[in-house]
Amino acid sequence: MTMKGFPANFTWGAATSAYQIEGAWDEDGKGPSTWDMFVRQPGRIWEEHRGDVACDHYHRYREDVDFMQMIGIKAYRFSISWPRVFPDGTGKVNEAGLDFYDRLVDELLAKGTQPWVTLFHWDYPYALYLRGGWLNPESPRWFEKYTTQIVERLSDRVSHWTTISNIQNYIDTGHSKGEHAPGLKLCLQEVLLSGHHCLLAHGRAVQAIRTHARTKPTVGWNPLGVAYYPVSESKENIAAARQALLAVYPDSIWNTTWWCDPVILGHYPEEGLRVYHDAAPRFTAKEMEIIHQPLDFYGYSLSSGIAMEADAEGKPVPSSLPPGSSDTDSHWKQSPEAVYWGTKFIYEHYHLPVVITENGISSLDSISFDAHVHDAIRIDFMNSYLLQLRRAIRDGVDVRGYFAWSLMDNFDWNEGYRLRFGLIHINYRTLKRTLKDSAFWYHSLIKSNGESLQEPKEDSSTDFPYLIKQTMFYINSNVGRPFLVKDIAESVRCHPDFLSRTFHEHVGVCLGDYLRNARIERAKELLRKPGVRIAEAAEKSGFVDRVNFSKLFRRMTGKTPFQYKKENEESESTPSLVGVGKAGFRRE
Repeated sequence: MTMKGFPANFTWGAATSAYQIEGAWDEDGKGPSTWDMFVRQPGRIWEEHRGDVACDHYHRYREDVDFMQMIGIKAYRFSISWPRVFPDGTGKVNEAGLDFYDRLVDELLAKGTQPWVTLFHWDYPYALYLRGGWLNPESPRWFEKYTTQIVERLSDRVSHWTTISNIQNYIDTGHSKGEHAPGLKLCLQEVLLSGHHCLLAHGRAVQAIRTHARTKPTVGWNPLGVAYYPVSESKENIAAARQALLAVYPDSIWNTTWWCDPVILGHYPEEGLRVYHDAAPRFTAKEMEIIHQPLDFYGYSLSSGIAMEADAEGKPVPSSLPPGSSDTDSHWKQSPEAVYWGTKFIYEHYHLPVVITENGISSLDSISFDAHVHDAIRIDFMNSYLLQLRRAIRDGVDVRGYFAWSLMDNFDWNEGYRLRFGLIHINYRTLKRTLKDSAFWYHSLIKSNGESLQEPKEDSSTDFPYLIKQTMFYINSNVGRPFLVKDIAESVRCHPDFLSRTFHEHVGVCLGDYLRNARIERAKELLRKPGVRIAEAAEKSGFVDRVNFSKLFRRMTGKTPFQYKKENEESESTPSLVGVGKAGFRRE
């Protein structure tokens, strides 16, 4: 691991799920899923949206893989639609559906992207739901047969597998609250029984992978990241946050240990059996042996957490955050500390390598007047979370990879297309793809193996006089056009000499140097973008004379603009986005 970067073999990826992006809901022999039927019930989904077309990934997967290559993504975590392969959930295989995943895997490998397959991400076959779904004790066997078919077809090229994604969310919102498919509101006893059958399905799937895989498999478990972190790093608050993460709560299934202890340790937690009492499922020693299969990594889906503190008796209680704490469009609190403490607590408890399988933020992204998508909030979010992940690694947590959620904007379950989580913007009317600023940022991050992460800076500007703040604001707002110190002075209504002396006194640098540095930083930002010429970067950074621009650039960076641009360009084998064509992009 370098001083600023991540381990040399760290996996950088992005993730999606089948129902959220594929579309083609009834094409080529695919059977309906519970989600296909759920979206047809009035009032279930935001503005009655459906996933019938979604991002049309089923027809546009080659284009999407090209975009992955542009971003530089090394691994792609995607799920397989069970009813696309088995229209009835079991029985006869739909070869056309299986062929789609065959082609997708081949396309990924041809473009240098490693496929990570998730076997189940919530699109349960409707035909099996009519037979009782996860309440049916035969459901683990159905899942085992489906898994076997996938592994036999793809495992000559696929080596990374996860079984069931975000089980707490799927069982709770789909079987207890009725907010997601299949839309049930079962009693706690039936909810936990459904979950028990899911755990058995996971175990049988791991057995099937290890039995039938044609290349050595790397198999993971991917629960939801139920994360708690200490509001301050006192010994008492750290202990309270750890206790909260490992606890089981009587009227909720949103916890870690009820789901992960059986899978990793081979038994349900004693606290869970106590608090759930008669609602807990009956099980045999043989069933626990099936659930408890050896795993290679712990997949952690984590985007938010809850701050905790110790009360007077040392018990964990949620801590009230100050008004105005950073939020997201999905009303999740931004809590990068949860990545550090969550991975630390999980690794200490289960002793499995950790992979961040989902991490992302929804924001109000749109195409700007300059035809770009400026999602600065996503860049800041990812940067802050990855700084905390790097901290965890430096403190001894074995973290093997990070997958951004999501590769592209998509159908976000009962929120429909309202929320946008993607690195790629989707126009849902035309299905045109546009790389967001965060995609270019992620490209640079991957290329540097994390060394390009920005450290937080103290906001010392709050101590500056109003005159200095006005000056900085003027420079930052007008850096793209030519102006001089006298123009700034005129704007802030003072003499240029007085302004220069006052600026140097409070900031510690010459005003002219500050301005030149701002222009060069702007030029560097532009030169990192594909298709921007050196003359254009100079002009848009406020330089009138290109020769002077080149001399100053070399003096301040140690490189000519051409050298800097060349070092930041993608290799010749990687296409770069320079314009828009029929498929949404064209290559140089």
